[in-house]
Amino acid sequence: MSSSISLIDNIIIVVYIVLTTAFGAWFVKRSDSMKGFTLAGKVIPGWSIGLSLMATYLSSISFLANPGKSYASDWRPFVFSLTLPIAIWIAARWFIPLYRNNVKTTAYEYLEQRFSLWARLYMGTAYILLQIGRFAVVLYLTALALAALLDIRIEILILLLGLLTIIYTLLGGFAAVIWTDVVQSVVLLFGGLLCLILLLNNMPGGWEQLQATASSEHKFALGPMDFDLMVQGFWVIFIFGIVENLKNFSVDQNYVQRFLSAPSEAEAKKSLWLGGLLYIPVSALFFMIGTALFVYYLNSAPADLPSKADQIFPYFIVHELPVGLVGLVIAGVLAAGMSTLDSSLNSSATVFTIDFYKRVFNRNADDRAQLKIIRITTAVIGVIATLASLVMINAKTALDVWWQISAIFGGGMLGLFLSAILIPKLRSTQAMIAVITGVVFVAWASATKFWFTQSGFGFPLHTMMVGVVGTLLTILTAYLLQRFSKA
Repeated sequence: MSSSISLIDNIIIVVYIVLTTAFGAWFVKRSDSMKGFTLAGKVIPGWSIGLSLMATYLSSISFLANPGKSYASDWRPFVFSLTLPIAIWIAARWFIPLYRNNVKTTAYEYLEQRFSLWARLYMGTAYILLQIGRFAVVLYLTALALAALLDIRIEILILLLGLLTIIYTLLGGFAAVIWTDVVQSVVLLFGGLLCLILLLNNMPGGWEQLQATASSEHKFALGPMDFDLMVQGFWVIFIFGIVENLKNFSVDQNYVQRFLSAPSEAEAKKSLWLGGLLYIPVSALFFMIGTALFVYYLNSAPADLPSKADQIFPYFIVHELPVGLVGLVIAGVLAAGMSTLDSSLNSSATVFTIDFYKRVFNRNADDRAQLKIIRITTAVIGVIATLASLVMINAKTALDVWWQISAIFGGGMLGLFLSAILIPKLRSTQAMIAVITGVVFVAWASATKFWFTQSGFGFPLHTMMVGVVGTLLTILTAYLLQRFSKA
């Protein structure tokens, strides 16, 4: 591996990768049926599902990017985490009972019950495309960070991590996803805490120095508080956070599948509260690391300190941590990435098998046939997403492209779901028109915001508001169509 880190650290990293893959594959006996592969037999306790939810939220992007954001600016992205209690309360009050009482495996069964087959297939298609993009971007950015840390070619890392994730998800099913997430959440938390403790220990003034310097430099600020939707201030991030978190808890199969895998509704709600609320201090931990890095390097920055904020934390890991801890923290980066990848892979394969193969192509498929298809689909989607990740190596703005695709495909999903709940008399054709309206708007707003910024005729608000307005437009269109239609 890398010549910049010790043999001990390299061994720790290799051992972690091997053990994680083996641990996930160990659940193969629990995934010999569709119920076992997709819902882990509905015997997973709420606390473990909660840790899995938290691990899914905290991807490798958050592990590395959140410290970079607070290092370069302030804590305004933390506002996103502060919206979680609102979204959790809504989801626990309405979404979890709705799904546990109306569907068996996927979130999109409910949309067919509410409207017709087109709604289920639209949501399923949009979701699978979103997860392929999500898998590809997270895999690429994880490999990009590890390539700098380990001095290994990024292509090799993408292929290796993609293959390992496919193997243990393919063999262990959803039980492997949950329990490896539990292990990975502990690893990434332990790694983050050790980094913060070491930073504070290496500062002459410790916590007092961090607090005083950060306060004087306004590093703990949450952004401008005036209600200006054209600037990424407190309220733009707050509104975006509520909508994005509602989308996660309502139409993202990653989360819905966890709600359905709990042995009871009470355990499902417990898992959501645990995982969602736990993410708030965990995200604060990584923002605090970024702030501590700012104070640490403020008056004693080495000559080779990277100029890009996202590279500061990896630089600290390699150059400042003692032998042994480097390997552990890099294992945390791997943990954060793989906890996102396995969830995307299992949930998208579940959606294809249940919502397309079983519903459209072979309605009489028995358990054995479905299990065969879901394993094949897991492998195929994993390979496609890994190849897509390789393509992103030459993309300068991979994350920006992902957010554009996410807004276009995801904008209509939440709008359709909320319309189904909030407008009881909404008919299928009206819902379809509303979704088309929302998707066209988001496509136009994204195009004028990202590609034709000098056109003079574009979306006037901040980029984060594109999906928000698209969702509201979908609901408003649905309401007006239902309200003024002929009986």
